[in-house]
Amino acid sequence: MTLTNPQIRHLRSLAHHLKPVVMIGGKGITDNLLAELKRALEDHELIKVSIAGADKKERRALTEELCQASGATQV
Repeated sequence: MTLTNPQIRHLRSLAHHLKPVVMIGGKGITDNLLAELKRALEDHELIKVSIAGADKKERRALTEELCQASGATQV
């Protein structure tokens, strides 16, 4: 799904106050994490994901991998 800039800004403003629903730790992306991510997206549509212990490049790569695996769009 392609979002326009105003749509992205609106969704970011809504997500700003959310607490992370999915947290990625030292094990990275596992099958269980992907299952939990899909379940959270079905339940909430808009979620916040926390990625611990990674630099900016790693976070970006993990985020892209999560989006591709779940069919989600990053805002």
